[in-house]
Amino acid sequence: MTNEPAVSVPVDLGERSYAIDIGSCLLANISDAIGSISPGCRVVVITDTNVNAAHGDNLRSYLTEGGISYAFIEIEAGEKSKSWPVLQTVVDGILGHKLERSDLVLAFGGGVVGDLAGFAASICRRGMRFIQIPTSLLAQVDSSVGGKTGINSDHGKNLVGAFHQPERVIIDLDVLKTLSPREFRAGYAEVVKYGLISYPDFFQWLENNHQDVFAQGLGLVNAIAQSCKAKAEIVAADELEMGKRALLNLGHTFGHALEGYTGYDGSRLVHGEGVAIGMMLAHRFSNRMNLCSVDDVSRVEHHLHAVGLPTNIQQIPGDMPSVDTLMNFIAQDKKVKRGALTFILTKGIGKSYIADDVPPSEVSSFLTDQLNS
Repeated sequence: MTNEPAVSVPVDLGERSYAIDIGSCLLANISDAIGSISPGCRVVVITDTNVNAAHGDNLRSYLTEGGISYAFIEIEAGEKSKSWPVLQTVVDGILGHKLERSDLVLAFGGGVVGDLAGFAASICRRGMRFIQIPTSLLAQVDSSVGGKTGINSDHGKNLVGAFHQPERVIIDLDVLKTLSPREFRAGYAEVVKYGLISYPDFFQWLENNHQDVFAQGLGLVNAIAQSCKAKAEIVAADELEMGKRALLNLGHTFGHALEGYTGYDGSRLVHGEGVAIGMMLAHRFSNRMNLCSVDDVSRVEHHLHAVGLPTNIQQIPGDMPSVDTLMNFIAQDKKVKRGALTFILTKGIGKSYIADDVPPSEVSSFLTDQLNS
């Protein structure tokens, strides 16, 4: 990993503004970050079994060296931990350690840990401060930034939650060294998303430089920084997702439905893979609606295929879902308004837009064709 100086990306939200710090060896300075936010505070670290095994001892040593009083709460790794029972366990743990509102919650893990810990922080003592320390590429470029927190429901993904901004996001590039190739690829899907939303030059850069990104060279630093800048810009313009921020859901309406039908079974489909297939479906559907060209669809498919990401529903192991099953999940999606389906569609690479009047019959017909192709 590069030893270039750390990069800081600001998230401009007035009194809730914070910095995203990106660089190597940042975990070693965690006590300084904590002290700058709340001197003399105690912290509770929310992490999962995988991250705790790989990086927990290092974090403990850095907290001890910095004189920080801490406790750890460990959850099982995987999407299924974003649930009511696990949330209750985390909340009871925070309260059981007698943390006060001036203390800090540290979300030390991937997107599941960040979403769950952030939501727990938002409801404990009517709102505690927290720091995001994302350990997966997906969490570093997406879920750790912007204050979306929550858990899943039997009715769908992320339907229970709150907007609760972190005090800081600390992206230590060194933790990615222990990330599995599959999880790294899954995170890369969210990187690609920014180019496809409204940054066509970034997508072209990824086409030309993805090998260096996957080699975790300087290309990775740029990819993460540009992704964070893009998300920070969108969040600053629309913190509560009343408009432009919905563009960040490109591919997610389809992707969340696919995750729902697999029962959030990570052995079959992880979030970034669902997003990759979802982005592909969004481009195919846009082409079907005469919005974007076949060349645009082919270009996206070629790039996702080049990095090893799935592009078709048939690539998900196990039985295929029915159209009705997928449509039921789509109908529960947060982007449904008064029964009309809202999708992020596109008029070309980097030309995504919010379509809030998509006829369900068109989506059903499209999914029928996709499942039978």
